[in-house]
Amino acid sequence: MTTTLLRTADDLHARVRHGRRAVVMTMGALHEGHATLVRAARGIAGPDGEVVVTVFVNPLQFGAGEDLDRYPRTLDADLKIAEEAGADVVLAPSVDEVYPGGAPQVRVSAGPMGERLEGASRPGHFDGMLTVVAKLLHLTRPDVALYGQKDAQQLALIRRMVHDLNFGVEIVGVPTVREDDGLALSSRNRYLSPEERRTALALSQALFAGRDRHAAQEALRARAREVPATRARAEALSAIGESRAAADTHAVVKAVPGSAAAVRAAARLVLDEAARLTPPLALDYLALVDPADFTEIDDDFTGEAVLAVAARVGSTRLIDNLPLTFGAAS
Repeated sequence: MTTTLLRTADDLHARVRHGRRAVVMTMGALHEGHATLVRAARGIAGPDGEVVVTVFVNPLQFGAGEDLDRYPRTLDADLKIAEEAGADVVLAPSVDEVYPGGAPQVRVSAGPMGERLEGASRPGHFDGMLTVVAKLLHLTRPDVALYGQKDAQQLALIRRMVHDLNFGVEIVGVPTVREDDGLALSSRNRYLSPEERRTALALSQALFAGRDRHAAQEALRARAREVPATRARAEALSAIGESRAAADTHAVVKAVPGSAAAVRAAARLVLDEAARLTPPLALDYLALVDPADFTEIDDDFTGEAVLAVAARVGSTRLIDNLPLTFGAAS
C-alpha cells in the first residue's frame, strides 16, 4: 500500500470514498502507539474503507512556556510509519489551512471537566484541543475517529463534545501501548535522559501498585460474599486478611467496594519514593476519578474508574493512567 500525502481538506474531499472512513488524529512524531491506532482504524474501515491520519501540531494546545517550538516535526518518518500500519492518506495541513485568518475567535469550551487535572495544570489546553478536534472532524468527515486511552481525559472530553454537540461520528478508544519496561509510549519520551527515564518508570509502577491493591481488595470481597454472615465469616475474613496484609478486612466484612483511598495510597507510596531519586520525580497530580466527569470517587463508588497520574522528570512532563472497575456489593 502506498500512502498519499495531502495538504488540504479540498484534496481529501476530492477522493472517491468507498466504505467507511476512519480517522486517527496526531501531532506527528509517530511511534508504535500511533501505529496501533492506525492498525485498529484499518480493521474498522476494512479493505474497502479508508484510513486517514492527520498530522498537525496544534498551537492552541500549548500554553505559555510549553514546548510548541521544540515539539518534534518528523513528517517523512511519520509517513513511513503510517504507511506500514495501513493508512491510505496522511493529511498534513498548514496552520493557515486549519485556521484561515488566524486564531479562531469562536472556540469550543471544555466546560467544568476541562478545568480538572490536566486542565488545572494546563489552563486552556482542552479548549484548544476540542477546537482543533472539531475542526479536523469537519475537515476529514469521518465515520469513526480513534484516540488513545493514554490521554483519558482528552478522550472523555471528545466523547462529551461529540455527544453534546451532535457530531455524527463514532468515537473509539484504543488501549495504551507500553514499552517492555512499562513506560507508556509518548512522543515526549525522547526528551528523557537515561537517568530521567529510570525515574519516569515510577508513573507506570505507581499505577500498577494501585491496580494490584485494587485487585487484592476485589478478590477479598469476592471471597467475603461466599462466606455466610456469621462469626465463622468474620474469622474467615480475618484469615484471608492475614494472607493479604494490605487488604481492609473490616470494609470487606461490610461488603463495601474496594477502598479508593487504599488504591491511591498504594500508588502514592511509589511516587513518594520516586521523589527521592536522582533525578527526582515532581508529582503534579495523582487522582482516582469517575471517567464521566473526572471528579474524585468515594470509597462507596461502583463502576468504571480511572487511576491517573501526571509528573515532571527534569523538563519533561508525562501522564499515564489505568482503568479500574469497582464491583457492586451483593
